[in-house]
Amino acid sequence: MNRNTPLTARPLHGVRHLVRSAQQLRAEGVTAGRAATQCLPGGPWQLLLPGVFLLRSGPPTTEERLHGALLYAGRPPASARRPVTAPPGPEYGEAMVTGLAALALYGFASAPPAIALHRIDVLVPRTRRLRSTRFVQVVRAAAPPRPQTRLGMPLAPVERALADAVAASADAATVRALLTEAVRAGHCEPTAVVRELGAAKLLGRAHVGDAVEELLAEGRAVAEDRLYEMVRRHGLPVPLWNVDLCLPGGACLGSVDAYWPEQAVAVEITARAAREEVAGGAADREHLERLGVTVVRVTPGRLREAMAQQAVVVRTAMTAAEAREPAAYVVVLPR
Repeated sequence: MNRNTPLTARPLHGVRHLVRSAQQLRAEGVTAGRAATQCLPGGPWQLLLPGVFLLRSGPPTTEERLHGALLYAGRPPASARRPVTAPPGPEYGEAMVTGLAALALYGFASAPPAIALHRIDVLVPRTRRLRSTRFVQVVRAAAPPRPQTRLGMPLAPVERALADAVAASADAATVRALLTEAVRAGHCEPTAVVRELGAAKLLGRAHVGDAVEELLAEGRAVAEDRLYEMVRRHGLPVPLWNVDLCLPGGACLGSVDAYWPEQAVAVEITARAAREEVAGGAADREHLERLGVTVVRVTPGRLREAMAQQAVVVRTAMTAAEAREPAAYVVVLPR
């Protein structure tokens, strides 16, 4: 198996047994001199990375390279060898895989293993004194995020891995494909990606800015499709889609994604949680509610993760409309 062999779904227990740090070997009674002797030309071992040994000859596999990169960046303390059935733990310290390698582990089709694992990006705290070496690229973070676990390995969250992959790529097509897949496949929300790209100061790059515009449009389209699916799957009455609500002969009160005129209930897809609502959106919502229109705000994430719950919220609002005073007359116009 060469280094570009696609990742398998098997745990890395056997890989951990073959890839050992110098600290782990010392804890097992293997001196530095003996380890060096084992790595001489023709010997049974090899030095995979500084302080990391592969206890066999031949090219390292993809999994062995990943495990070795994490051991190198994690610099585990000397301790007795962990049982091969044990889950990943302090051996990796605060290190986690990020960038294209992490996206490959998340299953991104636009991050083929042959490309993703040519270089393995590993995220560590900014205070770590560690150099990039061989196939390991060290990426630093002032406040490392909480890692996710895939195939027994700690990975940076998708949005952070995307930002690190984008930072390392000057190819517009690659950046566009990665961002589009992240949203279309439901890995993360567009706002989370844009926030990470902004924190990494990448939005000023022309090809990144163009891709972000497409990302936001893609995210909006995906959320609208989920709203249509919610209405259909949960048997809600068919609403008026994508309309503006206005006073008779007056100004527009706001745009909504779905509106049930008989119950005066509207649904608005918003990228922000209610506590983060901007002043303009809050004013429009309050004006509509003073007129008796109930506005249910849903985020793309809630439509993806809790569609049934959101359908209950909408149905409850429609039922409650029967017990309140009729809403003021509003004009409904196509958006």
